[in-house]
Amino acid sequence: MNLKYYIGFVVSLPLLPIMYLQGKKIRKNTPKLPEARNPQGYIKTAAEKTLKILAIGESTIAGIGVDFHENGFIGALAKEISEKTNSSILWRVYAKSGYTAKMVRKRIVPEIEDSNADIIVIGLGGNDAFKLNSPEIWMVNINLLIKDLKRKFPKTPIYFTNMPPIKEFPAFTKIIKFVIGNLVEILGKRLYRKVKNNKNVHFNNEIISIETWKERYKIKGNSTTFFSDGVHPSKLTYQIWGKDMATFIMNTKIFKQ
Repeated sequence: MNLKYYIGFVVSLPLLPIMYLQGKKIRKNTPKLPEARNPQGYIKTAAEKTLKILAIGESTIAGIGVDFHENGFIGALAKEISEKTNSSILWRVYAKSGYTAKMVRKRIVPEIEDSNADIIVIGLGGNDAFKLNSPEIWMVNINLLIKDLKRKFPKTPIYFTNMPPIKEFPAFTKIIKFVIGNLVEILGKRLYRKVKNNKNVHFNNEIISIETWKERYKIKGNSTTFFSDGVHPSKLTYQIWGKDMATFIMNTKIFKQ
C-alpha cells in the first residue's frame, strides 16, 4: 500500500467535482490534434552497424503535436543515438493517444510485427494518472507489460522515458496540476523501485522541468513555447526530450561496455 497515494486521494476527494468540471472545460478548449504520420523510418549512415529501435506508448510517443514522427520524439531519439554510436538506425512506433499501460499491453503489444529489436523505449504514465489509477494497479500492468515484451524480445533492453511533466502543462489548473501531477510522480517512484536493480529494464526518473531545460540548452521563451496545445509537447520539446533520453540510454552499462 502506498500511504502517500491514499493520503493524497483522501485530501483530493473534495476536489474531484471541481476537477471534473475543469477537465471538461480544458477538453473543450484544447484543440484535438492528430497523431504524427509515418510511424517508421530509417537513418542511413556510412557505418555498417544498424540498430533497431521500437517506441511504444501513449500520445507523446504517438507524436501528438507534430506532423511527422521524424519531427517528434522518436526522430530526435534516433538521430541522437545514430550520432552517438555511429550507427544507422531503423525505428518504428507503436503508440496510441489515450492509452494506459493496460491498453498498451492488451492492444498494442500483440500487434507488434517486429521479431527483433536492439532498443525498446516506452513512454507511459499520463493516462494512468488521469484515470486516477492507484500505484498498485499501475505496477500490476507495468509488470505484465514488461513480461510480455521480454517474452517477445528476451534479450532487448527496455527503457522507460521520464514521466509526463503534468505540473508544467499550461492548460491545466492549479488543482489538476496538484492532484494529477503528484500522482504521476508517485507512479514514477514506484516504477523506479521496480527497475532500479534490473539489468535489462531502465527508467529515466529525472522529473522534467522546463526551467532546467531552458538553462541546460540556453533556450529563451515561456512555458507555452514547449507545448503544442497546452498539454502535448511542441516540436522543440520533442527534440530536447529525445536528445535527453538518448543520452540516458547511452549512459547505461549495456552501451558503455
